[in-house]
Amino acid sequence: MPNEYPAIVIVGRPNVGKSTLFNRITGQRRAIVGDEPGITRDRLEMPAIYEGRRFDLIDTGGIVVSDAEYIPSQILKQAKVALQRAHCVIFLVDGRAEITAADRELADMLRKLGKPVTLAVNKIDTGRNEDLVHEFHSLGIADVYPVSAEHGTGIDLLLDHVTEDFPEEEKSPEERGIRVAIIGRPNAGKSTLLNALTGEERAIVSPVAGTTRDSIDEVVVHDGKRFVFIDTAGIRRKGKTKLMAEKLSVVMARRNIRMADVTIVVMDASEGVLALDATIAGYAHEGGRSVILCVNKWDLATDAQKAEFEEKIRFQLKFLEYAPVVFLSAKSGAGVKRLFPLIVKCSEAANQRVSTGELNRFVETLRFEDRKILYITQAGVRPPSFVLFTDKAGPLHFSHERYLVNQLRKRFGFTGTPVQIKIRGRAKKKDRKPLT
Repeated sequence: MPNEYPAIVIVGRPNVGKSTLFNRITGQRRAIVGDEPGITRDRLEMPAIYEGRRFDLIDTGGIVVSDAEYIPSQILKQAKVALQRAHCVIFLVDGRAEITAADRELADMLRKLGKPVTLAVNKIDTGRNEDLVHEFHSLGIADVYPVSAEHGTGIDLLLDHVTEDFPEEEKSPEERGIRVAIIGRPNAGKSTLLNALTGEERAIVSPVAGTTRDSIDEVVVHDGKRFVFIDTAGIRRKGKTKLMAEKLSVVMARRNIRMADVTIVVMDASEGVLALDATIAGYAHEGGRSVILCVNKWDLATDAQKAEFEEKIRFQLKFLEYAPVVFLSAKSGAGVKRLFPLIVKCSEAANQRVSTGELNRFVETLRFEDRKILYITQAGVRPPSFVLFTDKAGPLHFSHERYLVNQLRKRFGFTGTPVQIKIRGRAKKKDRKPLT
């Protein structure tokens, strides 16, 4: 009977942390872990799931390719059986040790398999070790990920890569919940906001910028609806991130934005709207995600002060004219509960579909100087995207596209979500291909 799920095989020489990684991914202590090399001899297999993608994870014994003694040769034999099944391979090495001849021999063997191989450099949990990762590129494996199997850092990014082509299990929106990524500059109050939304001290809160490095997921049920909040590390400009872990924080934060339904961009009212706020909000906009602009640390402001600050936001973040602005204090909790109905509204808008008939009745009222609209249809959601068929090829003038999007919002809502327009022009007679 064929295996139902794809298989990931963990390989490496003895005592590099394969069993610790196996336990970390499966969430169970099935593999024996110890300091003595060679504890795992037979291959160990367990089902696992990551982001709705199911797979079989296989742990192998420590491999020394050239060792002819009985036990090492039997371990290699068992590993080769597992590798034949593998859809992809995680080659684990010890980031604290020098690259050995055994590492190089194993890398050569894995490259000859013709299967996707990802190099995971283990025990990278301090800044002192982060600079050593680049040395492992000499093993000739393109995809290299620093991880700490013991502490769990870097594991999400590794799994996101190795499972990216695995099928996902479909869930109903009620089961899945609304995924909300909380993003922003370091020390803007993201972790404090997460605690206020969940009503728990779930995330570590500190006045020291950059406390959060890994993302944290927290499930909250509010008024019968399920929300999954993701607190991400503060995003710095890539040029400002010198440590590997902080560079990974940027990558992970952008990944969480892509996987979210709604993003909350947290800004610090005491510092105003900075260029980095625009950069971060731009990540969400470019990813097609709904956006809520959250002005934190300003719960005592008057309506006039809030109006003045919002005017500055609209001026400096012109591309987010569709994003609602909320003033609150994550620390005191003032205004936080208003986020829940707004998140629902933005999520529903991002998933909203308009019938083709209703759309075409709508565009009958629109007129453009340079072209005629023949037909319009909705092509997708998250974000809502529309295909406009006109009598001319080429994009609409930016002012006409902006007018069209504004009219779509006025008629159908689409609160908090970007709207995409694609143009399909009628081909001229001389450009039309003859029927064959």
